[in-house]
Amino acid sequence: MDRVSAHLPEAVAERYVDRAGGAWSVIHAQHLPKVVAYLKSDPELNFKLFVSIDAVDRLHLAENDPRFEVVYFLYSLTRNEHVRLKVRVTEANPEVPSLVPLYKGANWWERLTFDFYGIRFVGHPDLRRILMYDEFQGHPLRKDYAMRDRQPLIPERPIKDIFRGPGTSGLS
Repeated sequence: MDRVSAHLPEAVAERYVDRAGGAWSVIHAQHLPKVVAYLKSDPELNFKLFVSIDAVDRLHLAENDPRFEVVYFLYSLTRNEHVRLKVRVTEANPEVPSLVPLYKGANWWERLTFDFYGIRFVGHPDLRRILMYDEFQGHPLRKDYAMRDRQPLIPERPIKDIFRGPGTSGLS
């Protein structure tokens, strides 16, 4: 991250080492695509493997503004190193630029984070729920989601019979 800080000094908001010894960089959301593109394209860094995205809801922490952190994990096969990035977003405007144009593997991870936390990824080609059904209200991994709330009943949807194939009734 020293190279990133030197190349894009306005992009890095904070750097720290966690209690397990992992180095983290907090990136300003608007600079995220430039930082990740630099990490991927610089031949000395070569972070070409996208590992995952997740989010953290900081609602019950003492310092909870901004409320959400979107965390990114990238890996360089040539350097055998991980890079850990965070982008902090507010509850009022939970938006982060999409990384799908840079990493196709980010597609479903961004959809998962949107589905469970409600964080929108600007520029995503198909941002819709991935595990919850469309009528599901709320985002189940947010700390303010009531676990005992009832979801609206929806009619059963017709599905294709993938076992017997078309045109068979399944009756002998």
